[in-house]
Amino acid sequence: MSNPPSKPKAPSKKKSSAKTKLKTKAPFPTNEQILEYIRENPSRAGKREIARAFKLDTQQKMTLKKVLREMTLAGDIDKGHGHKVHAKGTLPPVGVIEITGTDLDGEILARPLNWEGELEPPKIYLGPARDRHPAPGPGDRVLARLSLAEDGAYEANTIRTIGRAAGRTPGQILGIFDIVDGKNRLRPTDRRARGEFVVESRDALDAKPGDLVRAEPLSERRLGLRPAKIVEIIGKGEDAATPSLIAITDNDLPVSFSAEAEKQAEDAGPASPKGRDDIRNLPLVTIDGEDARDFDDAVWAEPDTDKKNPGGWRLLVAIADVAWYVRPGDALDRGAYERGNSVYFPDRVVPMLPEALSNGWCSLVADEDRPCVAAHLWIDASGNLIRHEFKRALMRSKARLTYEQAQAAQDGSPDETTKPLVESVIAPLYGAYEALLRGREMRGVLELDMPERKVVLDKDGKVSSIASRQRLDSHKLIEEFMIAANVAAAETLEKRMLPCMYRVHDQPSAEKLESLRAVLDSIGLSFSRGGVASPSRFNQVLKQAASTPHGPMVNVMVLRTQSQAEYGPDNLGHFGLALNRYCHFTSPIRRYADLLVHRALIGDAPGKDKGKDFREIGEHLSMTERRAAGAERDAVDRYTAAYLADRVGALFPGRINGVTRFGLFVTLDETGADGLVPIRTLADDFYIHDEARHSLVGRRNGIAYQLGQQVEVRLAEANPITGGMIFDIMDGGSDISGRTAQAPGHKPRKSHKPPKKGKAKHGKSKAARRLKRKR
Repeated sequence: MSNPPSKPKAPSKKKSSAKTKLKTKAPFPTNEQILEYIRENPSRAGKREIARAFKLDTQQKMTLKKVLREMTLAGDIDKGHGHKVHAKGTLPPVGVIEITGTDLDGEILARPLNWEGELEPPKIYLGPARDRHPAPGPGDRVLARLSLAEDGAYEANTIRTIGRAAGRTPGQILGIFDIVDGKNRLRPTDRRARGEFVVESRDALDAKPGDLVRAEPLSERRLGLRPAKIVEIIGKGEDAATPSLIAITDNDLPVSFSAEAEKQAEDAGPASPKGRDDIRNLPLVTIDGEDARDFDDAVWAEPDTDKKNPGGWRLLVAIADVAWYVRPGDALDRGAYERGNSVYFPDRVVPMLPEALSNGWCSLVADEDRPCVAAHLWIDASGNLIRHEFKRALMRSKARLTYEQAQAAQDGSPDETTKPLVESVIAPLYGAYEALLRGREMRGVLELDMPERKVVLDKDGKVSSIASRQRLDSHKLIEEFMIAANVAAAETLEKRMLPCMYRVHDQPSAEKLESLRAVLDSIGLSFSRGGVASPSRFNQVLKQAASTPHGPMVNVMVLRTQSQAEYGPDNLGHFGLALNRYCHFTSPIRRYADLLVHRALIGDAPGKDKGKDFREIGEHLSMTERRAAGAERDAVDRYTAAYLADRVGALFPGRINGVTRFGLFVTLDETGADGLVPIRTLADDFYIHDEARHSLVGRRNGIAYQLGQQVEVRLAEANPITGGMIFDIMDGGSDISGRTAQAPGHKPRKSHKPPKKGKAKHGKSKAARRLKRKR
């Protein structure tokens, strides 16, 4: 028996009400509401996410698409990665950045690659690398995750490096090959690279333990150490010459000349005397370091006999005529341009020109005829340059003196070489120097006191000592003579309206000046806002600091505030030397920029229509100079680490010279060695980075570690392969009342947890929370 058909049920009021709600449209958001959502959700602000957040229907989504397009055209928002958008003036959660350098604390800075805003782009700090790729350097391009901090800056974490700067080999690793427990290992030489690599036997290229090799990381993914393949065996990596060899290879310094260039240098001979002044009767002398191998400048001076110039001097600066031997476009020229400059290491020189030339016909050897370009300079009693002329000449150096010899002779202790020269040669040189010094003081040249490390090697090439280089009046004498000649060269080329490769040093940026002012305020030194930046203002600060414990730190800070000097065809003046125009003329053996100036002075320069080429040349020479300076610094760091490697565990006095989000940089008083104190090793607390005061401050105990503070550290690690050193703070820092905080025998905690209760947990900055995550 079948059931009777049931009656259809009447819809309930509840369901009817639900249908009514579904038919009700959500209000369409205003532009301001859309912008607010985008700012609050930078990592997930796309059309789909915005529509979902505001519960928009299909028709409203079409309207949203149109509104977002209009907001983009109006400049309110920018398109980001994929279909995401972000507010104008902000950065997307993932983007390409370019490394620009470091800030006053040594943290790596970057800028967004394609910034189209009218304002300056926000500051980006690159966090420590978490993979084992070579760490990025200036000019490198990196795909990174970007997170906004409360101070408006961004913190970037590298996803991958997508482009290397000129002179850096993309994707390759330099390291020492080793065998550990039967497994092939590669230890990177870059201190910023994390971890070792494993090398399969098929990829080892017959490398032996201790070999310095170049390798490429392999893309295959697996647990444990990342694999790499050796592509070149460079040489034995664990001998006394390793620091220089690593620096040369790591910075891709050209070390070999072409066969054509070598032959050209070997075949060089005496220059023709035709068209040259004969100044062999003048007692010119070279004054150089004891270990100098080439001599490219000689000097002479006498009182000016012109009665219209009382107390004035006539100077002669003779420079080796390198342009006679190195002609535009020849093999020597091509090799010299590629190098840009010579590079000096404690155990060797990587020369710009083959030694057959730089140590031969282009070296002003005593008692031998040499071609030169002579700068005849006349100065008044106050050191002002009143006239000058440049001529090709033939000279004969009277003597090869060292700085120590010249100074001892001037101080009344001449030796056999200098005794006959005291009255006729050395005394007039110092007389002219005193006049130039008066001019320097009147100009107000930036006077930094920055000790330079000198690595002394024994006969086996090992470090016997590390000391500060002496700075004698004889050093300053040669420096002032060279500056005067360089100024005269720039003035001459300007007057002739010829292309000039200027040595430019621009004013410091307003941002760096403000950062310096904040630091100086925090240690009780004044540096007022406003006014024209000048070397004299910096000198006043340096003078204030000289009588305080902060003197060395302030010198470092003022140096970091300065713009980087570079080469270019546009005259921006030289801020540090307080000069309106300046170029390099005095070292054509070791600087290609000087060779260009020589060619212009002797009429062998490109015409005005080719002056535009100078911009590209200037950029190249600025790059090679930075490359050389980086290589020299890396080598000294590695020699220093090797010197201190057997003193691990020893205590050293030092000073904090950098404060970063990840720790402190400390410079040792004894050797000038630099090392890192990781933030995780600081006393038992959670430390906040106070960027304005350049300090790390403990949240609970109030202990502060500030830039410039004197500390005692224990050497925990010294790695000669990377040049890196790790320190533990043993004594130093101060609490909020100024008392010294001591931590003898301190054992670092493994974690630094912030307080669990109250606002301390939730009310701190994103930067502080990021620090917590890093630990």
